[in-house]
Amino acid sequence: MWWVLGAVALSIGLCSGQWIGDSAVEAHTHRGIEYVCNLSFDSARAEFQYVRRQKPEHPAAYFFLAMVDWWRIITDLDNTSRDDRFLSELDRVIDLCDNRLKKNEHDTAALFFKGGALGFRGRLHGNREDWVQAASDGRAALPIVRDAYRLAPNNHDVLLGMGIYDYYAAVVPEQYPFVKPFMIFFPKGNRETGLRELRDAAVRARYANTEATYVLLQVLQNFEKRYDEALPLAQKLHGRFPDNVIFHKYLGRCYASIGNWAEIERTYSQILEHVRKKKPGYDAVVEREARYYLGLSAMNGADYPAALEHFYRTDELSRSIDRKDPTGFMVLTNLKIGLIYDIQKKRSLALVQYGKVLKMDDCQDAHRQAEQYMKTPYAKF
Repeated sequence: MWWVLGAVALSIGLCSGQWIGDSAVEAHTHRGIEYVCNLSFDSARAEFQYVRRQKPEHPAAYFFLAMVDWWRIITDLDNTSRDDRFLSELDRVIDLCDNRLKKNEHDTAALFFKGGALGFRGRLHGNREDWVQAASDGRAALPIVRDAYRLAPNNHDVLLGMGIYDYYAAVVPEQYPFVKPFMIFFPKGNRETGLRELRDAAVRARYANTEATYVLLQVLQNFEKRYDEALPLAQKLHGRFPDNVIFHKYLGRCYASIGNWAEIERTYSQILEHVRKKKPGYDAVVEREARYYLGLSAMNGADYPAALEHFYRTDELSRSIDRKDPTGFMVLTNLKIGLIYDIQKKRSLALVQYGKVLKMDDCQDAHRQAEQYMKTPYAKF
């Protein structure tokens, strides 16, 4: 995941269109950003291509066109076919910025978009687990971000990039020790400072407020475990961009985190319907997540046949999706199937399931539970 190296995620706040210097062109930029966030890629490209025609020597349009491909990538991460084009687009942005910086080393637009291009390049390398290149791009981007912040300290779009760095540089090495060797080349982060900057950007950033809200949502949900604070952000993003599958999934996860079973059922049923309609981004990976949580909801309501139907499908999808080792979905699904078999007094089938779990990598205490219920059958009450 890209956030494993917080240093390479400096880029998001550096895409502020206010550096274009033309209000009409900026209006097209705003519309394009809205389209991107709602995964309306063709409409977004049309807006950014207009910006490119109006400002052919400015890096903005080229950067935002690359962002269209970025969102295509992150909504289908296993597909690497767009990587080369995306990297080529970022190289074009960097070249344009370098040409401007040769003429004026304090060119704020060039600093912003070069830092953004380096940051997103690092994020892709991080997603592809090329940690050395990811760290290299992050190291190159950091002084550019610092220069941009020094030149525009009151720019709230810049605060997003600063917030991402300050937060993840403090938190990631604590949770992922293998990252520590990469971080010796970077300044220390500050968790609370990062949170404050992210909150500020989410509210006050002019162009990057959506990205800031999304990053803050990830931080509160995945790291801080402040689920009551994460939920309103997920509701806001999904309400504004109802066709964005990533925001939709986070809404479901937030409801799952607080145990709101009615909303879990409603949200993931809607997601599953989008999968059936083959809406952009709603693929097999998304179906697996929806099936798993719908299985949990049915199990919670003691509708065991429905729960098993969802869990069987989750397991089937996992066997085609998990190309390497079984993921948590497969481990926990097989455990839940075993629990249901025990409830149904199908002891021999339950024991088979627990045995499967023990052959997989442990996840969320699954091994301990499997061993426990191999000795004593699971009972709901």
